[in-house]
Amino acid sequence: MDRAPGLSVRVKLTLSYAGFLMLAGALLLAAVWVFLLRHVPDRAMLINPDDKPTGGVFPVRSALLDVFAPRAAAVLAFLLVFGLLGGWILAGRMLAPLTGITGATRMATNGSLSHRIRLPGRKDEFRELADAFDAMLARLEAHVAEQQRFAANASHELRTPLAISKALLDVARTDPNHDAGALIDRLHAVNARAINLTEALLLLSRADQRSFTREPVDLSLLVEEATETLLPLAEKHGVTMKTSGDITPTIGSRALLLQLTTNLVHNAIVHNLPEQGTMWVDTGVRPETVVLTVENTGEKLSPELMSTLTEPFQRGTERIHADHSGVGLGLAIVKTITHAHDGTLTLTPRSVGGIRITVELPVTTAHADR
Repeated sequence: MDRAPGLSVRVKLTLSYAGFLMLAGALLLAAVWVFLLRHVPDRAMLINPDDKPTGGVFPVRSALLDVFAPRAAAVLAFLLVFGLLGGWILAGRMLAPLTGITGATRMATNGSLSHRIRLPGRKDEFRELADAFDAMLARLEAHVAEQQRFAANASHELRTPLAISKALLDVARTDPNHDAGALIDRLHAVNARAINLTEALLLLSRADQRSFTREPVDLSLLVEEATETLLPLAEKHGVTMKTSGDITPTIGSRALLLQLTTNLVHNAIVHNLPEQGTMWVDTGVRPETVVLTVENTGEKLSPELMSTLTEPFQRGTERIHADHSGVGLGLAIVKTITHAHDGTLTLTPRSVGGIRITVELPVTTAHADR
C-alpha cells in the first residue's frame, strides 16, 4: 500500500526525547523562579547593622534575574542539543533490532523463507517479536514445502488416469476390432478413480480452510455408521471388526468427522492381514477431550514410517494401486480434519504388527463440566 512520506520513528523518538528533556529543564527553572526568586525583593533594601549581624545591602530581583536568565537560556540550549544528540543515539540503539526484522521481512516478501533473525540478548518485546517472526517463517517454510510436494504428487496422480484414458482411446482408434465393452469398463474405472481423487482434493482443501459449520456431534454414532457402511468391504477382505466405547460428544462438522471416521475404518480394513485380520474401533471421554482409537492387525511397521503415513499419496510401505486402496489421501484428510477441529492425531506401530491411530478432539463444554 502506498503511503505519503513522513518522519521516521527514529526522528520522532529523538524529538520526543529532546522535547521531554527541554520540558523537564523548563520545569526545573520555573521551580527555581517560583520558590526562590519570587521571595527576592524588587527594590533595594538597606538593613540596619544593629538589627542583623550580617548587615549590608539585600540583593535585588532584577539583578538576580539579569544573572539568572542568560544562564537559564544557556542551560536550555545545552539540554536541547544534548537531547537531540543523545536521543538520536538512544533511539538508534533501541530501534536497531527492527532493522534485522525489517530485513528478514523483505527477504520473506521476495520468497526467501529460510532466513532467520535469531536476535541475541535477553528477552524483551523486540526479541519476543523476532522469535515469533522466526517461528512464523519456519511454519511458512514447512507449509510451502508441503504444498509444493502436494502439488507435485497431485499432478502425478491426476496425470496417471488421464494417460491411461488416452492410451485406451488410442488403442480403440487404431484397432477397430477391439472389444468395446472391455474398453468402456476400463475407461469407467479410470474415470471413477480420477473423480474420487478430485473429490478428495476438494475435501482436503475445504477442511484446511475450516469453511464449515460447527455443531454438536457424537463420535460413537459416526463409528456405527462408518462400520455399517464398510461391513461388506471388511467381509470381502476377511477382516473382523470390533467396536466398543461410550458416547463421545464433541463440536465440529458432522460430514467431515464422518469422513474422518470412515477413512480410518477403511484404512484399517484395506491395510490389514491378507486373511483373518482384525480391527478395533473404540471411543472414550477424557477430562478435556474425546478419543477415537482405531487399530488393526497387519505387517510390522517401523516408527520412522509413522511420520510419512499422513503425507498425501503415501500408502504404507509402498505406493500401491490395488482394489479399494484409495487415492492415497485417506490419512492426509484425517490429519487435516483433525487439525481443523483443534485436535491431535497420533500414529503408533503395534509391536505385533499393524498400527494404532488415535484422534483426540475437544469435548463439549456441557460434558466437560460434569
